[in-house]
This record gives sequence, structure tokens and C-alpha cells, in this order.
Amino acid sequence: QLRLVESGGGLVQAGGSLRLSCTASPFTLDDYVIGWFRQAPGKEREGVSCLTISGDFADYVDSVKGRFTIFRDNADKNTMYLQMNNLKPEDSGVYYCAAQGPPTYYMCLNSMPVPGEYENWGQGTQVTVSS
Repeated sequence: QLRLVESGGGLVQAGGSLRLSCTASPFTLDDYVIGWFRQAPGKEREGVSCLTISGDFADYVDSVKGRFTIFRDNADKNTMYLQMNNLKPEDSGVYYCAAQGPPTYYMCLNSMPVPGEYENWGQGTQVTVSS
């Protein structure tokens, strides 16, 4: 079973940046579709971004396009990131990383995966953006 641990959350002012990290063990993330989700109080978990196994394609929810970037660590195959720039108060919530191993078929290519498509989850990290 893949274990995922997030870090990097915190309190930031609107317009600021944060970089979330997600470290996997005991396997590397080479063979996994990866994604980030967030959940605000009283709301459903929302897919924020996903990245295919090859790394050739990433998708983002419209509200974060141009501000967030998902990427893998080329040197450390166990780690992935979500770079968040120009943060807004509506970006606040608990952020979760997720990973899904093969078979993944067209996962992330056709549409943003829903939570049920991922088997492996981190415990979440809190992001709070103040206005």
C-alpha cells in the first residue's frame, strides 16, 4: 500500500504563495497518476489538479488555472508538489494529495478525476488565505 504524507500548508495573505509537498513511501510515484484535492468546511472535496504518469499532461480546475502548478520532483521520485501562487481567500481548505497506480487508462486525460478514482490518499494539510 502506498503511503502519502503532505506538508507545506499554512497561513498566507491573499496574493501570496505556498508550495505543498507530497512524499510517497515505500514506492516511488513513477507509475502513478497523481492529483491534488481540496475541501473547504461544509463543501465537497474538489479536484484541483492532476498529472499523468508520463508528466506530459496536467489538468486544473478553472478557478486555479494560471496560478497553480502540479509537478513531480525529477530528482526525488517519491515527491510531488503543488505550487500555488497569487492565492485567494477562496483557495482556503484542507489540501490532499492522491495517487492511483495502473491500470489508469485515460485517467486525467479526459477529465479531472473524481475522488473515487484514487485509492491512495494523504492525511491533508491546511491552507488558510487571509484577505
